[in-house]
Amino acid sequence: MDLTPLDPDDAPRPGSGPGTGWHGSPGPHSGAQSGGQHPSYDPTTHVLTPILPRRRRWPRWLGWRRIVGGGFLLFLVMIAWLAITAPLSKSLRPIAPPSVTLLSAGGRAIARRGAVIDKPVDVTKLPDHVGEAFMAIEDRRFRSHLGIDPQGIARAAWANVRAGGVREGGSTITQQLAKVAFLDSDRTAGRKLREVMIAFWLEAWLTKDDILSRYLSNVYFGDNVYGLRAAARHYFDKRPEQLNIGESAMLAGLMKAPSRLAPTSNLAGARARQKLVVAAMEDAKFIDAATAARVRPARLHVRTVGSLPTGTYFADWAMPQARDRAGTLYAEQSVATTLDDRMQQAAVRAVNRAALGGAQVALVAMRPNGEVVAMIGGRDYKGSSFNRATQARRQPGSTFKLFVYLAALRAGMSPSDMVSDRPITVEGWSPANSDRKYRGDITLRQAFAVSSNVAAVRLQEQVGRDKVIRAARDLGVTSPMRSDPSLALGTSGMTLLELTSAFAAVADDAYPVKPHGLPAEERSWFDKVWDRQSSFGRARHDALLDLLSATVNQGTGRNAALRTQVFGKTGTTQNNRDAIFIGFAGDIVTGVWVGNDDNTPLKGVAGGGLPARIWRDFMASAIGSAPRVPAAAKRPAAPRLDEVLPGLDVDIPPITVGDVTIGVDRDGLTVAPSGDPDARRDVGPDRNRDREPLEREDRRFDTPLPRDDPEDAEPFLRDER
Repeated sequence: MDLTPLDPDDAPRPGSGPGTGWHGSPGPHSGAQSGGQHPSYDPTTHVLTPILPRRRRWPRWLGWRRIVGGGFLLFLVMIAWLAITAPLSKSLRPIAPPSVTLLSAGGRAIARRGAVIDKPVDVTKLPDHVGEAFMAIEDRRFRSHLGIDPQGIARAAWANVRAGGVREGGSTITQQLAKVAFLDSDRTAGRKLREVMIAFWLEAWLTKDDILSRYLSNVYFGDNVYGLRAAARHYFDKRPEQLNIGESAMLAGLMKAPSRLAPTSNLAGARARQKLVVAAMEDAKFIDAATAARVRPARLHVRTVGSLPTGTYFADWAMPQARDRAGTLYAEQSVATTLDDRMQQAAVRAVNRAALGGAQVALVAMRPNGEVVAMIGGRDYKGSSFNRATQARRQPGSTFKLFVYLAALRAGMSPSDMVSDRPITVEGWSPANSDRKYRGDITLRQAFAVSSNVAAVRLQEQVGRDKVIRAARDLGVTSPMRSDPSLALGTSGMTLLELTSAFAAVADDAYPVKPHGLPAEERSWFDKVWDRQSSFGRARHDALLDLLSATVNQGTGRNAALRTQVFGKTGTTQNNRDAIFIGFAGDIVTGVWVGNDDNTPLKGVAGGGLPARIWRDFMASAIGSAPRVPAAAKRPAAPRLDEVLPGLDVDIPPITVGDVTIGVDRDGLTVAPSGDPDARRDVGPDRNRDREPLEREDRRFDTPLPRDDPEDAEPFLRDER
């Protein structure tokens, strides 16, 4: 700014300085709008002195109102975060999954898994010395602090500095509840800050008795036991309301290291810790010296629980369903399953009798509605808990042809329609039949029975691969499937449980069938309408049964035949890596898989061989039928002696030797008691002996044997794909 002297005539008149109008009225830039300040003029020195603007202490955007508003907004965000991440109701839930006991359909306990947990305690209903024992050793100023204890933190820090490491903790009971109920076990500054915030949150909304009650109901006491009520029953076989001072002190002492100090394995350590807690109770004035002196070492009365396996193949699969059914309750739950004891034992026997060599095996049996009644996931659960029935995705081989032929039936074909069983090439790939034989034009029934590969690929390409995949999806297959020419031969992996469920849909004439290990609950009308099953339709369902029965009667599944109607399909993957038979009879649908875990080939094992025999062995016991034995060929009548030796007089007088008379005539040798020469006994072959057992066995069953159709007869293929 120019500060040179001005001419007096140029001096501004009063009221006409900068920022004013002609008559002294404020101008558009007057000081009235800028705080009433303007430059001053000294007429003696002719100097115009500028007025510098006053500096603001805070920027306009950082005014005190905004600071208060921002703090309040931050407070609301923190409250919302705590309400979402640390709902008070969460501190009432068990921190470990409660024990669940699975029961078979007959009520027998088959497996138990989970922590020993009981109902929560109410500290106001417990003797005073129970809560005081925990406060004396864990948080002596619990009744007076606001969630954190600065004095306790300082004491613990000083003790740790003197010890040269972490020896004591300064967490309050409120902080410990925040940690066990809401947070993980990370030792980070961020987790510690969240712990403090949640502790303040709990103190603001809960009473001290509520906090102590929830703490005692959740903490770990060793031996897989959580909560004071469960611990009192486990170690002393009494209710927590009945605990004396010594027992309360022992349980409180376990908080330091519950696994190491569990009295069942370290009674001396637990009693030493009990003595320390009693001394702390005396020091905190919870009890007097005389009472402390009368406390004796606690005596255990461990409550034993019947030994049950923690897992089986079926239990591992059904347990998640059982936990959902049991809910988040503290008390131990018993959940009934669909497992049938008799059928499970039959499955074990069938697998144990099979000549598996070094191969693995899986078996799953269910009712047509999806209730699983038996499950084998491998040869030895202890050796490998991997469930090959529910977890292993192996190629299904020719069992997948069920979906190919279903798509063909949906396209309007029937089992009597013709299909070419000649070599075919699709996208440069030429499938082949396992026996390298090609039969020309054959019916769909014949092609399915002998498991023709070229016919299945030809049908797939005719109806469309998308239609085949849609058929598999409709029947409950959820595994990924590749849309390539080899799809028809079962080259996309899926579980045995999925495949068996698909065959159950055919047995039930309703799809999809969802396999389940717990009895079905009553569904609401909305669920019945929204999630209802579909039917194949009478004609299409009969056609599927026609195809599946042909496999067992005339095709690759003859080893699975029973004295009742059987429907099924064999499957063998490339190089005999997987061998499968899936079928149903009566009201049971069963799938059997045999293979090696490392996917190496099996030696001489196909789906129509060992798996079909295991299936037959199991099903014979499961449904009370018996294997179907081909009728013995009728032996020709034995020739008469005079026909063999014409012209020879073979009538020899009988000879008596002791009590037996022996004679020879045209019919052969006769033996009779000497006192009854007419009671002849033939020693030669009994012409009816070979047929009598079959005839007697036939009379035991009401179901007639299925008749073979001569037009569909095909040679039995031992190796099929």
